[in-house]
Amino acid sequence: MIQALIDVILPVFLVIGAGYAATRAGYFQSSHVDGLMRFAQSFAVPCLLFSAISHIDLRAGLDPRLLISFYTGALSCFGLGIVGARLLFNRDWEDCVAIGFCCLFSNSVLMGLPITERAYGPDSLTGNYAIIAFHSPFCYGVGITAMEIVRNHGRGGRHTARAVLTAMFRNTLILAILLGFIVNLTGIAVPGAVNDALGLITRAALPTALFALGGVLVQYRPEGDLRAIAMVCALALLVHPALTWMLGRATGLPQDLFRSGVLTASMAPGVNAYIFANMYGRAKRVAASSVLIATGASALTVWFWLYVLG
Repeated sequence: MIQALIDVILPVFLVIGAGYAATRAGYFQSSHVDGLMRFAQSFAVPCLLFSAISHIDLRAGLDPRLLISFYTGALSCFGLGIVGARLLFNRDWEDCVAIGFCCLFSNSVLMGLPITERAYGPDSLTGNYAIIAFHSPFCYGVGITAMEIVRNHGRGGRHTARAVLTAMFRNTLILAILLGFIVNLTGIAVPGAVNDALGLITRAALPTALFALGGVLVQYRPEGDLRAIAMVCALALLVHPALTWMLGRATGLPQDLFRSGVLTASMAPGVNAYIFANMYGRAKRVAASSVLIATGASALTVWFWLYVLG
């Protein structure tokens, strides 16, 4: 169990910590970190997803049992986050949706991919990519729809649909995933030189993203409603993977996909949780603090889930 912490989790958090320390010490300014994160999220990671999705075995990866297990758990935590924020902390409905989004959006790319790869090898990522293929469209679709319904008191269906589609199709991750599916399904051959160039870029994607994530976390401060933050951490780090575990076992999910589903579900809320809160100007302190605290706490909770998975 100690070896899993050292071999799998520690290297990932050391890269995040290096980014945090370098930014905290002033070697990297916030503008430098923003540039690294922009390169990672808007260019390198989309190239990684395009390359992976275009070559993935869709019949093996897109197992309905995996998607049902993971996304039922995610949607349940979204609902629990909204209800908890309303009943336990008396937040207004727009704050509740933003807090619920923190419980919904796992850091499936920046942390889920490197931890799963280190734990089970690069050939174990088929399930991760299957989840990631639907992650941003699903989460943003659910979150934006809920927020627009709350803001419009259930009216304005056309406006809601427009807001959802606009937000999704401006997202380079989603566009890269769609292009990957097109190449995969049509059998279009990507030229060798392009594949080689993609290989160079994709090798830089995760290390850059992890380092930049550490730098971004410097901007956040653990402040706000600590009880609400604790609820988000519990739902994201414990309840979501537990629900995915139960549903995966109940449906007989194959072991490799089962591991991908549970580990991805156990990741801390991603930076997108804060981006969503900032986009609507709601529960920003709770979102920022949840990303920071849950990312730190996940070093132990992911260790626990790796032990349980065996």
